[in-house]
Amino acid sequence: MKKGYFTLLLHAHMPFVHHPEFEDFLEEDWFYEAITETYIPLYLMMKRLEKEEIPFRITMSITPPLANMMTDAMLRQRYSRHLANLEKLIKKEAVRMKKNPALGKVVEMYREHFISCRHVINEFSGGIIEGFKYFQNKGNLEIVTCTGTHGFLPLMENVQDARAQVRMAVADYAEKFGRKPRGIWLAECAYTEGVADILKENGIRYFFVDTHGILYGCPRPKYAVYAPVFCPSGVAVFARDVESSMQVWSSEIGYPGDYRYREFYRDVGYDLSYKYIKPHLHKDGVRRNTGVKYYKITGKVPLNQKQFYNPDEAREAAESHAKHFVFCRKLQCEYLESVLGVTPIIVAPYDAELYGHWWFEGPDFLYYLFKEFALWGEIEPITPSEYLAGHPVLQKLKPSPSTWGDKGYNEVWLNGTNDWIYRHLHHAARNMIRLSRREASGIEERVLNQMARELMLAESSDWAFIMTTGTMVPYACKRTKQHLKNFLDLMNMLERKNIDINFLKTCEERNNIFPGMDYRIYRSVAPPADA
Repeated sequence: MKKGYFTLLLHAHMPFVHHPEFEDFLEEDWFYEAITETYIPLYLMMKRLEKEEIPFRITMSITPPLANMMTDAMLRQRYSRHLANLEKLIKKEAVRMKKNPALGKVVEMYREHFISCRHVINEFSGGIIEGFKYFQNKGNLEIVTCTGTHGFLPLMENVQDARAQVRMAVADYAEKFGRKPRGIWLAECAYTEGVADILKENGIRYFFVDTHGILYGCPRPKYAVYAPVFCPSGVAVFARDVESSMQVWSSEIGYPGDYRYREFYRDVGYDLSYKYIKPHLHKDGVRRNTGVKYYKITGKVPLNQKQFYNPDEAREAAESHAKHFVFCRKLQCEYLESVLGVTPIIVAPYDAELYGHWWFEGPDFLYYLFKEFALWGEIEPITPSEYLAGHPVLQKLKPSPSTWGDKGYNEVWLNGTNDWIYRHLHHAARNMIRLSRREASGIEERVLNQMARELMLAESSDWAFIMTTGTMVPYACKRTKQHLKNFLDLMNMLERKNIDINFLKTCEERNNIFPGMDYRIYRSVAPPADA
């Protein structure tokens, strides 16, 4: 007998990082690491489930910046080079570890994984995104979009600015996946009044909020967060379940902190002699993480006291934790059904990069999770679209303004570290909206399209987030300022009718997100879909 539904949502996002002006660029490594450690392992996990005929349903947001990076020819070529470097390193390590059976097994694990990565990128000439598209077409995976450049909608001064972010996301998704998106992950789960109306205009059927976005809605929800609701506009809203999130996210009780799992912060890029590792570093010679790690968490001990990693032991832990997670969902659903009188749906959203990058065994956990769901049959994995198709009648309420950031509102993205950016963003947006009324063609149209790209890239919520957290702050500030400067320089050239074609080409090459950009999306009425 079915006791409940379970929706796993993986939010896959990277800020758009694309630097053809440099041969190596540290921030591009974020993307290469995520491909090797998260996106390819997730795809391989799905292939394993498919091969073993284990039913599964996953919802995954692939944000437009990430999708554009996945399909970019230069970044795909550079990733192949990055992988070749890892293949050379692990070949050397296999020789070095011949007399160390314990670590030799770990080296072999990495060698096999890099071979699998090579097979996958050779299989998909258009990038790993084709693998996810395959599972979407099969019905196992539902891919949702996100605001255009992960823009934070509640802090946009003008509704036409927010509307352009959504319009661009929908158009880019249609170009990459061959159909319009059914759902959207609002950047940072940031919701405020009026957002649902924009989503409705663009054919979006559902979105997600954090727990309090529904709990503090008006009127109060009948079923807490264990059934979606309709906004007044008719767009459905799903909310995060706290209990299932804590079991994975929590730094104290979350599964990824188990002593048997791989230690993230101990890497051969720092452990091995400089002479040995230097050929595998960037040309600047600065030590960095390679992704090859030989130690397990062990416990709350210093890094130099960590013990060797055992893949078999870690795999057993992943299986055990998956069984525990499913058991907890069964108990949770039994209780909720007895109290609420309906079959509950548990919505569990996580950053996709948690699975594989931060939590190395995360993809194994997901494999065992769906295997366990299939074994018991009492909890049905489901996508939001499938749930809505079977439950057309929902309560109507107005969600509360909310985010999934620290303290639940806008403070992470608007505080003393980053408040300086907004007057410049608002000024640029007002000018973009004004200039979008022009009917341009030729070189002027290219300028306006590039201005729209520069504005959207400056609006990425990642930059304000980084300024708050204090990591890579100079890069975040530089990106914000550079995109705004590019915007203003292009605007001045346009209005003075003195366009520097070389400058325009440089901007188009470096900041080449959204090849199909049409500046007219900033108008109050959208351009035709085939414009």
